[in-house]
Amino acid sequence: MRIGGRRESENVEDRRGSHFRLGGGGKIGIGTIVLALVAMYFGIDPSVVFDTASVQSPSPATQPASPRSAAEDELARFASQVLADTEDTWGPVFASAGGQYREPRMVLFTGATRSACGVGQAEMGPFYCPADEKVYLDLSFFDDLQNRFRAPGDFAQAYVIAHEVGHHVQNLLGISEKVQQAREQLPAREANALSVRVELQADCLAGVWGHHADRTRQLLEAGDVEEALGAASAIGDDRLQKQAQGQVVPDSFTHGSSAQRARWFRLGLERGDLRACDTFSPGAL
Repeated sequence: MRIGGRRESENVEDRRGSHFRLGGGGKIGIGTIVLALVAMYFGIDPSVVFDTASVQSPSPATQPASPRSAAEDELARFASQVLADTEDTWGPVFASAGGQYREPRMVLFTGATRSACGVGQAEMGPFYCPADEKVYLDLSFFDDLQNRFRAPGDFAQAYVIAHEVGHHVQNLLGISEKVQQAREQLPAREANALSVRVELQADCLAGVWGHHADRTRQLLEAGDVEEALGAASAIGDDRLQKQAQGQVVPDSFTHGSSAQRARWFRLGLERGDLRACDTFSPGAL
């Protein structure tokens, strides 16, 4: 991936090393409940959020910031460069349609952090909070991507960021709000099916970014597409369920199967057009 030397985004909030202390016995606040709802909407197990209900900010004297390695700082620069590249794509895309792109911010954190949606924890993986229009990322997820999910490569990492920015695009277009309103009226099975369509569309939008980034800035190198497709496949519901419980339960899918995620990312990558990302039309999946 040819991103070295490119500009870094000004929309990065670096909270790395500012740890939160995980304690027990605390009451569940409204912020935690809100984040749990957001987590459910984006297909994350809400129990992970409730486990952090008593997170408190420590004093610097009792919990000093952890030192940062050169490798981690390099990953932070990379994430900032990828975010900048998504800005360079979505700004013109929105402008060409007569709109204006409002750039999201990206929060880099360690372990746990607060958001406008409540407390986010690294175990949730990267997430987007529509209430503050921020993407939250603990860089340790990239280690999980390579070692736990066996999806190495810089473009695999870029795909993850672009997917979360895809949720921001959905938020700006009003898609997220409409889908959430619809989900509230549906039983769990149909609500899960809508979540799948949301996630697959975010995969497609990540592909749209990749299309424009390569066409205008020659970002891709040999093997990059395979890296992203490998990452999309690695975090498909069927594969994750098989690994976790030994069986696949399609009715509980919230993100889509490995094949679906890879297919929609590739479709966005090949077409480069938002209209190609209509995962909500009948028979689209």
